[in-house]
Amino acid sequence: MMYPLVLCSLIAFGVLLAKTWTLAIAHRDSKRLLGEIEELGVGGRLEDAIDTAETTRGPVAAILLAGLRRLRDRSAGARADGADVQKAIATTGVIELDFLERGLTVLGTIANVAPMLGFLGTVIGMILAFEAIEIAGQVEPGLVAGGIKVALITTASGLTIAIPVNIAYNYFVTRIDRLILDMEEGAQQVLALIWSLEDKSGQGAS
Repeated sequence: MMYPLVLCSLIAFGVLLAKTWTLAIAHRDSKRLLGEIEELGVGGRLEDAIDTAETTRGPVAAILLAGLRRLRDRSAGARADGADVQKAIATTGVIELDFLERGLTVLGTIANVAPMLGFLGTVIGMILAFEAIEIAGQVEPGLVAGGIKVALITTASGLTIAIPVNIAYNYFVTRIDRLILDMEEGAQQVLALIWSLEDKSGQGAS
């Protein structure tokens, strides 16, 4: 059973590296971006806000970009509608959230399966140890102890893999929850910008 345990550890290590890099990129400069977009939007520099969102990586930038592009339709003759912008933001948010959560199922599965594989290896090892005792026809302490020791190695290996993977899983979930809050904050900023532009256009028409 050590072969599937080693395979689980390699897969978990690869996913951990990928998720760490992805979330680091997603978190980086999110607060700065929100502040810049709000400042540019309030100042009426919509194209600059779009350029800033386009050159920034991460789900927060993607959501802001989706909303700002809808706002830009105003200049093309199409009036920006709050519901339309909100739908675009929601669609982008679902796509980005799915991307952020990718790989978490693998980590959760490994965290649950690795200990069971270890216990299964221990059971198989105990069966083989008792089979060796049966063949020998007598109970030798060295034979029993050696068999049990080898059998317990798989349990220790399974737990060694599962514990850090489970910790990493919970850590990633917490980081993603924080990103979701940032994404919602960005969406609210775009919607607030829409209403402010609508109010200005309404006042201008009156």
